[in-house]
Amino acid sequence: MSDIVCISPIDGKELVRRPAASAAEIEAALAAARKAQKEWRRLSIEERSAYVLKFLDAMLAMNQEVVPELAQQMGRPVRYGGEFRGFEERVRYMVRIAKDSLAPTIPDDDRPGFKRMIKREPLGLVFVVAPWNYPFMTAVNTIAPALIAGNAVILKHAGQTILVGERFQKAMDAAGLPKGVFQNLVLTHEQTSDILAKGLVDHTNFTGSVAGGRAIEKAAAGTFMTLALELGGKDPAYVRADANVEHAIENLVDGAFYNSGQCCCGIERIYVHESHYDRFVDGFANLTSQYVLGNPLDEATTLGPMANLRFADWVRKQTAEALAKGAKAHIDTAKFAADAAGTAYLAPQVLTNVDHSMSVMMEESFGPVVGIMKVKSDEEAVALMNDSPYGLTAAIWTQDLDAAERIGAEIETGTIFMNRCDYLDPGLTWTGVKDTGRGTGLSRLGYDSLTQPKSYHLRTI
Repeated sequence: MSDIVCISPIDGKELVRRPAASAAEIEAALAAARKAQKEWRRLSIEERSAYVLKFLDAMLAMNQEVVPELAQQMGRPVRYGGEFRGFEERVRYMVRIAKDSLAPTIPDDDRPGFKRMIKREPLGLVFVVAPWNYPFMTAVNTIAPALIAGNAVILKHAGQTILVGERFQKAMDAAGLPKGVFQNLVLTHEQTSDILAKGLVDHTNFTGSVAGGRAIEKAAAGTFMTLALELGGKDPAYVRADANVEHAIENLVDGAFYNSGQCCCGIERIYVHESHYDRFVDGFANLTSQYVLGNPLDEATTLGPMANLRFADWVRKQTAEALAKGAKAHIDTAKFAADAAGTAYLAPQVLTNVDHSMSVMMEESFGPVVGIMKVKSDEEAVALMNDSPYGLTAAIWTQDLDAAERIGAEIETGTIFMNRCDYLDPGLTWTGVKDTGRGTGLSRLGYDSLTQPKSYHLRTI
C-alpha cells in the first residue's frame, strides 16, 4: 500500500504521512455513498441546506487551528488568516440561491389538461479532485452545491494539503451528515484513474494542471460521466491610457504576488499603455520590493515559500530563460535573504523587455514572477492578451465602463474584470476557455452542472 506524504515547504521536511485507501476501503466507500445518496436526495432542499450550514459553522470554528496548519502544508503566511472569508461567502450564497436555482421550469405556453415541467435531479455520486493552492475554497465550490442538490460526494484532496480533506470530514461529521453522504478518501493517482475508468462515479470536478486534466479525460473516456475541469491559466491585465495608475499598481502587485503567485486567476502578464508605461513599471517594482520573504509562521512575513521546491525551480527556469533572451529584471533578489537555490523560497521578480517568445509570457508560471509589456492601443493589447492557450480571467484598468465591456467582448476568457483582479464572485459563473478547461462552477449555473434535467409531461383524463 502506498503512502501519501506532505513535505512542508518551510523546511523541506516531512510534515505528515497518510496511507492510501485499500481496494476494499474504496469499494466500501463507494457502496456507502450510493446507498446514502438514495435517502439524501429525498430530503428537501431546505433540510440539505441546513446540514451544509452546520458544516460551515463547524469549519469556521477550526480557523485558528487551520491557519498555521495551512502555512505548514503549502506556505501561505499566517498573517493573511486562511481562506474562510471567501469560503463562507460562497457557501452562504449557494444556500441562498438553491431553492430558486433548483426549482422546476414551467413552459410558458399553458395547455389545459396537462402538467408540464422540467425538474433538476441530482447526478448521483460527485467526485471532487481538489488542488493544494486554495485547498478549502476550491473544494467547497463543488462540495457545497453538490450536497445541496442531493448528490453524495467523495473528496480526494491533493497530497500537499492532505490534512484539508480530514478537516472537511471532521466538519461534516460534526454537522451530523448521514453516514456515507460525504467521504474523504486518501488516494493515489492510479487509484483515482481506476475509479474514473470503471465509471464508479457520475461526475468529476478536477482543478489542476492541463496535463492532469488530460489524464482525467483519458481515464474517464467511454464512461459518459460529466466532467468539470479548471486547468492552467496565464491571466493578463491591461492598463489603458485612462486608467487610475496608482490604483492599478496597488491591485496588480497584489494580484500577481499574493499566495506567492499560486492563484488560479493570479496576474501573470501585464500590458500597459505607453503613456503610463515608465511610471507604472517604476511604481510596480517599488511596491514589489517591499515584500518580506520568510517563514510563513512569522507574522512579519508577507511572502511565503512556494508549496514545493519543484514549483520554485520551474519559475527560476522561466526567469533565467527570459533574462538570457534579453529581459530586464527590476528586483534585486539579493535583498531577499531567504531566497536560496535548493529551497522553495523565491523572491518576487518583475521583468520588462519581454515578449511572447519567452516561456514566462506564454506558459503558466504559478509563482512570483510577472512580465510587463508596453502597448500603443486597445487593439494591440487585445491581440496580445488573446495570444495564449489559456483563458480563465482577464483584467482591464480603465475609467470607461463601456470600453471595458467592449474590449472584454473581444478577449477570449471566462471572466472579465474591470479595475480589480484575482477574485471569485459566487454570483457569477466560474469557467474557462481553451486549455483552461470546461464546465462551470458556482452561481445558478453551478447547480445546472451538478444536476440533470428530467421532463414531466403529465396528461389528465
